[in-house]
Amino acid sequence: MEPATGKSSLFRNILARALIFGVLIMVFRFAYVVSITGESCTLSSFCFFSLPQNLNFIVPGAGVSAIVGNDAVSRSDPRRDLYTSKEWIRAVHFYSSVFQDLISEGLLSPHSKSLCVETPLGQEVFALKEIGVENSIGIFKKAAKPLVVKGEGHQIPFDDNSFDFIFSGGARLDASARPADFASEIARTLKPEGFVVVHVKANDTYSFNSLLDLFSSFNLVKTIDMAGFDSLMPYIREIVLRKDTAIRNHGGGKIPDGISGNKCSVPGHKRELVQKAEPLIEEEPLKPWITLKRNINNVKYLPSMVDISFKNRYVYVDVGARSYGSSIGSWFRKQYPKQNKTFHVYAIEADKTFHQQYESKKKTVTLLPYAAWVKNETLRFEINRDPGQEEVDELKDKGRGMGRIQPVKSSGGEVDEIQGFDFAEWLKNTVTESDFVVMKMDVEGTEFDLIPRLFKTGAICLIDEIFLECHYNRWQRCCPGQRSAKYEKTYGQCLQLFTSLRESGVLVHQWW
Repeated sequence: MEPATGKSSLFRNILARALIFGVLIMVFRFAYVVSITGESCTLSSFCFFSLPQNLNFIVPGAGVSAIVGNDAVSRSDPRRDLYTSKEWIRAVHFYSSVFQDLISEGLLSPHSKSLCVETPLGQEVFALKEIGVENSIGIFKKAAKPLVVKGEGHQIPFDDNSFDFIFSGGARLDASARPADFASEIARTLKPEGFVVVHVKANDTYSFNSLLDLFSSFNLVKTIDMAGFDSLMPYIREIVLRKDTAIRNHGGGKIPDGISGNKCSVPGHKRELVQKAEPLIEEEPLKPWITLKRNINNVKYLPSMVDISFKNRYVYVDVGARSYGSSIGSWFRKQYPKQNKTFHVYAIEADKTFHQQYESKKKTVTLLPYAAWVKNETLRFEINRDPGQEEVDELKDKGRGMGRIQPVKSSGGEVDEIQGFDFAEWLKNTVTESDFVVMKMDVEGTEFDLIPRLFKTGAICLIDEIFLECHYNRWQRCCPGQRSAKYEKTYGQCLQLFTSLRESGVLVHQWW
């Protein structure tokens, strides 16, 4: 019996070794097809099983991840290195986790027709497909098919009410030069009760409310702060909004919450900024031409405190602009922190001496050659000078007297007739609360008429930041111990004007 047992054992050993050898050959060939030729198993003459025609896998191998599947790019495609990079896989994993959380909360489903806006490479689209949201597509100004077709956030190439879910990641809304159009296009192409999810860098209250203003036809569902997946965006704020079913038309105007008729209430997120502003100079300066000028170094500009990305337009209004170099060119262009935004400038100046200077600035500056006033009417406009000030070349800013529309008796100045206009009403017809508006006002005492008018009409709520020069009977530079006779107001009255503005929630700074 022992010889028979030995023959049986030998046969089993030979059979086992043959099977192992065969398995090794099969594994080697499979590895060759996938890893060396870059083909999927359905494209080769050998395969263990068949795959669906549109299924891709993310398969880790040798420490580096790679995309493998029927629709994966060919070996000759220059995008192959990108699609097999660690950065690509890291992004896909991140967005897959984000979308899975949204599915678990009922904000996204496998049946949702989905759009990813401004996705250069399509990681978001790939992530959606990976977790089962097959009906997904992305848009970018340069197509990257099959994941991304040509299109931009401010001009989405799809019909109204096309999508159940729209996503914008990578802080692309922050970077958009046309955020209002970006938001409007999302509102147009999203179905009623559909969800939009945006990832932004900005995390302050001001920018958050600015973003909500852009999506005025949406209801806020939730916000969540999370860590990003790369150094370019280490921090992310996710904002989820739902389209209101009661609003169908997004092209028409809507009265902002802060203004109703002529009533105005500065919102809380703007009032918070006043608390962070530099303190007012409470004691009257003996040398105001020095003290107030130096104070500009203490100013806490609004864009240095918050993100101003989510605004429709960016506008600077210089009331009493004088020459281009007086404040527009010398201060606003060079010193005001604009966060790389392009501002349109309105220069309001009644003194015709300076009008010619703006001819070469028409592309960036709109000149209003009138006097800002409380109503539309013809006014007397006087050029006067402080004692000891002699007139020099009138084409230069220095030496040219200041223009006033309320002449003082016995001033001996030049008097002309000019057209005044209702500044508050002009402002209401020119900008909206979705714009970012900065104003400098230097109107030789008329501020005591214009500021109350701004409050009365509700136009004050349209201004985000004011630089105001208040004119009073200050000490004279030329004549120690003497006050200016040009103005009747006192420094105390000016301080009261600044204080009342700040108490009303207006971010105002003392200008010189």
